[in-house]
Amino acid sequence: MTPDWVGAFFIGLIGAGHCMGMCGGIASLLSIGSQKPSPMTPLLYNLGRLSSYALIGAIVGGAISSIGELSQFNALLGWLRLFTAIFMIILALYIGKWWFGLLVFEKLGQRLWRYISPIGKSFLPLKHPSHALPFGFIWGWLPCGLVYSMLTWAAVSGSSINGAGIMLAFGLGTLPAMLAVGVGANLIKRIQQATLFRQLGAVLIFIYGLYTGYIAIQLINYTV
Repeated sequence: MTPDWVGAFFIGLIGAGHCMGMCGGIASLLSIGSQKPSPMTPLLYNLGRLSSYALIGAIVGGAISSIGELSQFNALLGWLRLFTAIFMIILALYIGKWWFGLLVFEKLGQRLWRYISPIGKSFLPLKHPSHALPFGFIWGWLPCGLVYSMLTWAAVSGSSINGAGIMLAFGLGTLPAMLAVGVGANLIKRIQQATLFRQLGAVLIFIYGLYTGYIAIQLINYTV
């Protein structure tokens, strides 16, 4: 486990309140047409969601890494890392509820989501609990500023394995809150929405973003 994976897990844990807000209606969608919902349904849904995160992380991380090896574009890699640092700072401001610019990036993904969402809805109502797995995989592509932030991190991770690991760790961080949505629990939701919890996490992410930006600028200066 790398420090990046630990950091990604922490961001998922801190920012999961946003996921609960966006996906809070998922539990009711999964139970449509079912007189006795299976307790496995929320777990399978989230397993599908995490699988989609890991896949896109592997694709992005592997693609950028391969391009870097072919062209040896260290200067561009430095700029990409700086972009990642800026995204992390924007994420910190959003989690701390100091600035909501992250929502702009969510709107950019709405156009693609129009074409993807009907595929997920085609699984409803669930004819079997196992259908929650592909439903969750599709719903993992729901436009989300937190996911986009983590993808910029996966892009400069250096490999497909690290890219997948970062996105999977992020997804695991959101898992307790998302399972709480599925079973109707409120304790985790109250903790994650607590002002002190959110702002402390936001400060830590902000500091890490500044550190990442500092490293990126050093890399850029080195290649100039």
